[in-house]
Amino acid sequence: MKGEGKMATMSKMKWVGLVGLVLSAFSLFVHFLLARYTEEGISDFQSSVTIFSWRPIFENSDFAKNSPLYRRLWGQVRRLESLHPDANPRGYYADPRSESSGYVFVRIQGGFHEIRNSICDVVAISRLLNATLVIPEIQSTTSSKGISSEFKSFAYLYNEDQFMAALVKDVKVVKTLPQNLKGARRKKKIPSFRVPNSASPYFYLHHVLPVLNKHAVVELVVSEGGCLQAILPPHLEEYQRLRCRVGFHALRFRQEVQELATKILHRLRAPGRPFIAFDPGMTRDALAYHGCAELFQDVHTELIQHKRAWMKKRGIVKGKLSVNSAEQRLNGSCPLMPEEVGILLRAYGYSWDTILYISGGEVFGGQRTLIPLHAMFENTVDRTSLSAAWEMSRIYGRELLWEAIDYLICVEADVFIPGFDRDGKGRPNFASLVMGHRLYQSAASKTFRLDRKEVVKLLEENREHLYQANHTWLTSIRKHLRRSLIDGVIEASSKSKPLSFLSHPVPECSCLRYDPTKPVEASLGVTHSCPKWMDSEIKTKSKDRETEEDSDEDVSSSSGLFFKNIGGNNQSGGGELIKEESQLDDQEELEGSD
Repeated sequence: MKGEGKMATMSKMKWVGLVGLVLSAFSLFVHFLLARYTEEGISDFQSSVTIFSWRPIFENSDFAKNSPLYRRLWGQVRRLESLHPDANPRGYYADPRSESSGYVFVRIQGGFHEIRNSICDVVAISRLLNATLVIPEIQSTTSSKGISSEFKSFAYLYNEDQFMAALVKDVKVVKTLPQNLKGARRKKKIPSFRVPNSASPYFYLHHVLPVLNKHAVVELVVSEGGCLQAILPPHLEEYQRLRCRVGFHALRFRQEVQELATKILHRLRAPGRPFIAFDPGMTRDALAYHGCAELFQDVHTELIQHKRAWMKKRGIVKGKLSVNSAEQRLNGSCPLMPEEVGILLRAYGYSWDTILYISGGEVFGGQRTLIPLHAMFENTVDRTSLSAAWEMSRIYGRELLWEAIDYLICVEADVFIPGFDRDGKGRPNFASLVMGHRLYQSAASKTFRLDRKEVVKLLEENREHLYQANHTWLTSIRKHLRRSLIDGVIEASSKSKPLSFLSHPVPECSCLRYDPTKPVEASLGVTHSCPKWMDSEIKTKSKDRETEEDSDEDVSSSSGLFFKNIGGNNQSGGGELIKEESQLDDQEELEGSD
């Protein structure tokens, strides 16, 4: 009897399992159809179709793309339109020599942006030494970040074949060391260098090259987010363009990551609206390093302070353990809170139904920190709300691959705004790399590079009335954001570039079309004219833009909603949401920003 009962129980369990499998298969089928459906034809159903967990809501079904207001919010920055990508060699550039000095094997440690910087550096170093580069090893970097054992190195993140093919005229690249050198490495019998972040070309030519010539192989351990100084002497300018060819062309993510990022981008654009990408930059490391613990005034303060103590013990933090966070914030040394960024965007004129994509694997403080932003922008999404769980899980791993997806989406966004541009070591972070890539690929795309010190000052002036802002304050915010489109680029050349070349690859990797005398380009140092073959394509586009721009009209009478209460939800963190009758001189802004 017991056996029969047991058999019956097992039979029931099998039936339950079978039903579960059928339901799972049906769910996958529905997600598949939905994924395909959201990539085409969705724009006619803007408010009635759910894209995974996101149900787009828009105030008006019509979206006038030829209006002056649209061009002010989403149009290109006119004063940067003549800046274009050009990372090709200029003048004589020899192919890699048939006989190399030996093999350079590299182990890279760090986060997403540090790995990307480091790979570009080691390619440039390999050419400098006339060495054969072995595909860099990054497993030791990422073993604690949830990486599947199926991907143990470079191929976990990037496409090896694309990398090798793209650099065939620059350096020799192989996937592994020869068998005899593999054995020597396992026995730790090959010379190794732990290189500093900004090692000079002299270091490699006078310290590494002699050892490489003697042993035919060297190992470089890169743990500081780079291994070659960001700014090189003029006679090595071709190595800067090589860095650009690596960072912006050779480094393509592996196929599964690339495909998922493309799908998410299609889903973002499916409603037929432009979107903003926002990277908060609020990581625990960054908050601890810059002394911003007291921004939270809760248990998070203790967690940040504990991290700062850990960093100080290891020599990462050089200053005092206890820092006045209020002063740090006033100095612009702390990230802007998501609520503050939301206020800036609404003040600039972006409406409540603007699509806002939030980037970043970790927003310290959790979803509570993002509640005010969600209240201001109904269509706030991230990668998880635009993809199915099975799509995310099939790409094996977490943090680095999530950042890879965010990176691609941020680079392609119509508008990008960072909350912070420094990492947990005081160097340019993920957002800085995004801004550098956008500057190279599409310099005229709107990228707000905020002066946090000035922004905090403006916010403090109106702290008690942020949700009831007057005309004067709104005008000041708009002017600052408008200026940041240009001034931020110029400032990055002196603040970011000395620490990370990829964060500001200008002027070395850019060229000018039509008007090389414009003041902005002159201040950036770009004097190289674009090749003739580029001209025909851009002339057509420029004529189209001129036709549009001639139709600019005074939109100063268009008063809008500074904030709008969505569905009666008042959790915006700052008081009652009201209609602001702002009479702003938008025509002046059109002329100034674009």
